[in-house]
This record gives sequence, C-alpha cells and structure tokens, in this order.
Amino acid sequence: MDLIEQLQPDALLFVGDLSDGDLRLVKSITQLSLPVAVLLGNHDRGRDRSGGLLQQQITMLGARHCPWKLREWSEPALAVVGARPCSAGGGFHLSQAVQAVFGPITETQSADWIVAAANRAPEHWPLVVLAHSGPTGLGSAADSPCGRDWKQPHIDWGDRDLAMALDRMQRTRPADLVVFGHMHHQLKGRRGERITFYRDRRGTCFVNAACVPRVGVDESGQPLHHLTWVEFTGIEPSLISHRWYRPSGELIYEQTLLRAAMTGQAPC
Repeated sequence: MDLIEQLQPDALLFVGDLSDGDLRLVKSITQLSLPVAVLLGNHDRGRDRSGGLLQQQITMLGARHCPWKLREWSEPALAVVGARPCSAGGGFHLSQAVQAVFGPITETQSADWIVAAANRAPEHWPLVVLAHSGPTGLGSAADSPCGRDWKQPHIDWGDRDLAMALDRMQRTRPADLVVFGHMHHQLKGRRGERITFYRDRRGTCFVNAACVPRVGVDESGQPLHHLTWVEFTGIEPSLISHRWYRPSGELIYEQTLLRAAMTGQAPC
C-alpha cells in the first residue's frame, strides 16, 4: 500500500479477489488514509462455505464494502454503486458462503438493489458502478471483456443481474463508468490478451481491471505494480489507462484506453 500513499489518488476502488481470505490484506486496506470502496470477489470467501470468513472481512471493511449500496464523496465529487459481491460470473449464481451472509437473493432482487442505489446518486456527480464480474452483453469471444476463455465453446460469462440493472439505469441516469475484474487479462493457454475496454453507444465506459498478477517484474527484474487509472472531466471519463509503476511511484508504462481533449482532476 506504500505505492498508493505515494500516488495519492482522489479515491481507490477495489474490484475484489484481494486474496483467498487473507485478513491481513483486508486490514491494510482499512488503514489507507484516502477514500476507498471495495467489492469482494469469489476468491475472497476462501474455502470456507459457512460464510464466516467472508463475514469477518465485511465486518473489518465496514462502509468501505458497498454491495448494492451507494458510497459517495463530495471532495472530489464521486458516486460509487456496488454490484453483487463475490460473483464468479456465468449469469447468476450464489455460493453457499454468499447465501449464508446475504440470504437467498434472486437475480431480479439483485438488479433492483443496484438500480435503487444508483437512483440515490447526486445527478451531477460521476456515477461509477463497481463490480467483481462485468455484465453480460460485452461479447462472447474468448477475448471479450467477460468472455469465457478456459473452455469451449467460448461464451459470454458476464453477470445477468448487472446487465439488467445497467439497462434500467439508462432510462433515468446511465452509469458513466463500470469497472470490474474477475476475468484475467492474460487468456488461458497464453493465447493473447483480453479486450479490457469498451464504450457503448450511450457513452458508458466499461473497464476490466483484472491484470494478474498485479505485482510483477520487468525484464531487468525490477518490481512493477499495475493500477487502472481513471480521470473525469465533470461526469465524463476523460482518461482511462492501465499503468505500471515502480514502488517509488515512478510511472514506467501506460496503456491508454481512452483520452479526451482535456483531463480532469478526479483520478480513481
């Protein structure tokens, strides 16, 4: 977390799969001094089907964990709506651990709760939907943002409830950005890289942030840390990129996904 303290972004969003239930990492997130929003992933429940380990993490994170909730900051203005936690993709499925913590939630209920949270977001603030798995509808090829790349046939492996919610949100206030993880950038069998950015005809940007491993080394053996970086101008994303940093905060490489004419002041 030293790198984050060096860079001092205005907010930090975690798309889940922090670990296999390592409470030490969760504790380190709670010690960050900047605004944080977290949505836990399917790996975060570990091997515990009872939900006990998952509940421990949720308790530690407190309001930082925002499933089906609105998390917002006024300085800078940013509204973050959490989607369904601990998703493993593939349409809609609740693990035993998730049911133990949250109950027997239906696909429609999940979509309803996402929409209700989004409806509470201030109209003139950037609206970000934070998910673990992305929605259906972004393609069914192996390299699609949520495409199943480990098994034939390659199909759309996104979340239906999230797609339903985003579609309904278009009628009143569409999301400006949907950020998620789960589906690794490197395709299985080393068949290339996943498409990690998509912008629909209504202007919503979709970003897959699941660079795995997030910490690696360059050709000289020096450590590099990956972050997906976003800046807003008003409510419009004006810069979206994948960045690799030295632990000192030095930017080594940037893959630009979107760049508008002007960049704003709200990186997250």
